[in-house]
Amino acid sequence: MCGIAGYLGASPAFDPASAHEVLERMGRAMAHRGPDDWGVWADDGAEVGLVHRRLSIVDLSAAGHQPMTSAGGRYVMVFNGEIYNHLDLRARLGDAAPAWRGHADTETMLAGFEAWGLEETVRLCTGMFALAVWDRERRELTLARDRFGEKPLYYGWQGGTLLFGSELKALRAHPAFAAPVNRDALCLLMRHNAISAPHSIHQGVFKLVPGSLLTLSTSRRDAEPRRYWDLREVVAEGLANPFQGSPDEAVDVLDGLLRKAIRGQMMSDVPLGAFLSGGIDSSTIVALMQAESSRPVRTFTIGVPEQNYQEAEHARAVARHLGTDHTELEVSWQQALDVIPRLPDLYDEPFSDSSQIPTFLVAQMARRHVTVSLSGDAGDEVFSGYNRYVLANTMWRQFSRLPRAARAGLGRALTTINPPAWNRLLGPVQGRLPAGIGQANIGDKLHKGADVMGARSAEDLYRMLVSHWQDPASFVLGATEPGTVMTMPGLQPRTDGFIHRMMALDSLAYLPDDILVKVDRAAMGVSLETRVPLLDHHVVAFAWSLPLEYKLRGGVGKWPLRQVLYRYVPRELIERPKMGFGVPIDTWLRGPLRDWAEDLLDAGRLAQEGYFDPAPIRRRWDEHLSGRRNWQYALWDVLMFQLWLRGQAPRAGGSVGRA
Repeated sequence: MCGIAGYLGASPAFDPASAHEVLERMGRAMAHRGPDDWGVWADDGAEVGLVHRRLSIVDLSAAGHQPMTSAGGRYVMVFNGEIYNHLDLRARLGDAAPAWRGHADTETMLAGFEAWGLEETVRLCTGMFALAVWDRERRELTLARDRFGEKPLYYGWQGGTLLFGSELKALRAHPAFAAPVNRDALCLLMRHNAISAPHSIHQGVFKLVPGSLLTLSTSRRDAEPRRYWDLREVVAEGLANPFQGSPDEAVDVLDGLLRKAIRGQMMSDVPLGAFLSGGIDSSTIVALMQAESSRPVRTFTIGVPEQNYQEAEHARAVARHLGTDHTELEVSWQQALDVIPRLPDLYDEPFSDSSQIPTFLVAQMARRHVTVSLSGDAGDEVFSGYNRYVLANTMWRQFSRLPRAARAGLGRALTTINPPAWNRLLGPVQGRLPAGIGQANIGDKLHKGADVMGARSAEDLYRMLVSHWQDPASFVLGATEPGTVMTMPGLQPRTDGFIHRMMALDSLAYLPDDILVKVDRAAMGVSLETRVPLLDHHVVAFAWSLPLEYKLRGGVGKWPLRQVLYRYVPRELIERPKMGFGVPIDTWLRGPLRDWAEDLLDAGRLAQEGYFDPAPIRRRWDEHLSGRRNWQYALWDVLMFQLWLRGQAPRAGGSVGRA
């Protein structure tokens, strides 16, 4: 795992003699992504420059140093990620293989470029990656990103110079950078707590869409990314050609696919472990890792004792049964609060999924023992695990029977009673509430459901359910909310029903824009590589071939994943309500964070900065403080932007500007 950055072209003010100095500055900005080694390369006229920060995982020798040039000299590349099947690719090269200098996957890819071409090589790779490769013969720069977007890659023209990098801070370190805040993208942050690709917080700077390549030159600046792999096609293919075996046969196939994926992802020349929460996904990954390992796997869990938080206890029981080498860290809420000032630098652009805090804490703890950690992310999107899938489907079946005006009116009436009062009223009957509502914070969930009762369609209802602010352009000044996969039918896959549609939309948007960003930045902030076996593209393709009733049975999701797990871990250690590790932002904002938030949400400050209309923000802040509503997520979106903005004073090498 590494950090990459560079530039193509130069403004008239750019001094070629300073190319290496500029590249070094770009690399230093993301040194946390690669503390073990670094290197720069610029062509003779400094038309293109590449910088690499290395976190050594495979081939720790100098043979893995980057930027790396292909054996024939045509390609120069910087690469971030891992290619799990690169030894298979070496065997496939046969007589076309060069005299290998080492066993790094970067060298394997470069050999593939010379033998098969760049796009075909990328298509053959199983792994996670972001890369930049300079073709010296054609004088073209190609950027590429893995199928699901596990690894980040930003790019954008600043005047006559294309800048690119793993993190925005690397782009900001270049003297050509002068991109103002993208107010349209700010709307996306307010709606979904993350900024959807291809947008970024800066105007003219983009995220490369997962599964795509982009080839540019100084004479070809307006090229568009092209897909080498498209999840929408995988969804369509799987639904059109469903798995023909029995449910038990499906479990057998899944077991084999997961074991193969995990075997490949355990490739490492440095210590390796896994996050373990005790839930379905992480327990399955750890169980299969232990089945593939001749020694105890290192596992890591955190817990918060003063809140009587029980996930650590469940993880401990799973670890004990599997015989892992388990490390558990008790953290206080004060330790979690202490992470907040670090978030803008860790995430680099505003990001407001509050589970970023425990994610950072568990990554920080794991890094003391290992350099690589596998995670159980993506199980909910791939195998229909979110409660909201069942809940939204049930809600729409019930709501759609009533006229929209009547539904909207009923919703407004329900929100006249505050959440604590609903909790008291519904406490005696909570065990008989519909599946998906759960047993905690019933009043908040009822308000959330009431707010979406006026939805025009099933898709509209789902978008409203996963939105924090329903109309962000109404208070982000000078903004128009961009279309995304959630709103543009042309970007959406065809599915066979509402639940599969929600799963596909989450896999295309929520997973790459939120979940994978959260894990990558938290882990790389402490120089820890993370891997996601459930996103092996063979596993995902198989999952989409399974009929929905194989994944969701009796209102319970992830059925085949559960059955695989029960082969290794007793059912009674696993079966319990879904917990997750949420931090109590709602009570923090009324308690220890109140003064901090009041300062960032001050009406005068908001008006002076000029990004928000203060009135709706202040209204929600007042309602939250009074307990009439729980606006923790909507307020956290604003607070994370405000905290990020505070750190964006003009820097050497560029400014975020105003627009």
